[in-house]
Amino acid sequence: MRIIPVLSGSALKVIAVISMVMDHCAYYLMEHDTILYETLRCFGRIAFPVFAFLIAEGFRHTRNRRKYFLQLLFFAVISEVPWYLLNGADGTHNVMFTLALGVVALAAFEKLCEHRAFCCCAILMIAWLATWLGMDYEWRGILMIVIFYLLGCSHKHASPFGGMTQLFCAFPFMMHYGIAGALLACMVLYLYDGTRGFIHGNIAKYGFYTFYPAHLMVIFGLVNWW
Repeated sequence: MRIIPVLSGSALKVIAVISMVMDHCAYYLMEHDTILYETLRCFGRIAFPVFAFLIAEGFRHTRNRRKYFLQLLFFAVISEVPWYLLNGADGTHNVMFTLALGVVALAAFEKLCEHRAFCCCAILMIAWLATWLGMDYEWRGILMIVIFYLLGCSHKHASPFGGMTQLFCAFPFMMHYGIAGALLACMVLYLYDGTRGFIHGNIAKYGFYTFYPAHLMVIFGLVNWW
């Protein structure tokens, strides 16, 4: 018997944000190699696959893809300040850059889909670029976004086999960061019902974008002054 999808896109956003905060609080604020630390990091692995899925869905439905990319890029640049304060000059860059570059990969697919060889080369080059630049989740993050877009079934009455295929193909990239967390992420995504949900308007949308650099700055404050 199939589980009935019950999570809207808005619910997925909330789950991803909570998961992300748990992950970052554990990583930056807690003693490592403890049961609590490992538990929170496990639940924290839900965040990126859900964000990657939402980027693919957002690209599919947005009216202005250039604006979509520029919004992600803008907040990636803003987020680089707290990211640098927390991580120093370690050669890595925040996940918003990965999401923005994922949009570029999807745009390349749309533009070159009739020329399969060029399309594959372009996507692989973008994935390589993400790794070379030290973006969070590197090439796996880019390919995860592409898979979610190519195999996406956003319609709430779509066949369950489409969603299962999507998750099956993305799972190898998810499990690099922990099998238990990857399974939890798959469970969450499988419950997506294809609806937008309760979050509407620019204030709510930009509030989610702003939350990423804001929570990093709060964590930086706690690391240094708590």
